[in-house]
Amino acid sequence: MALYITDECINCDVCEPECPNNAISEGEEIYVIDPQLCTECVGHYDEPQCQQVCPVDCIPKDPNHVESEGQLMDKYERITAAQV
Repeated sequence: MALYITDECINCDVCEPECPNNAISEGEEIYVIDPQLCTECVGHYDEPQCQQVCPVDCIPKDPNHVESEGQLMDKYERITAAQV
């Protein structure tokens, strides 16, 4: 399951540099997460790094992008292979 940023985001910019897949970017009003790039840090870390640093706890799992641990690992492998 990918993550997403709610409208409680305060645009503090601490999440964006923490994302190992570059899935987080500035949106029109708040930061956004690209579900095609978000692996919840599977393959990189044990916990989603953006959730760990968010001061307002506004990054929940996205119910519109449900993925298993295996699917997230497959996505991680595709993303990292494309970066080589």
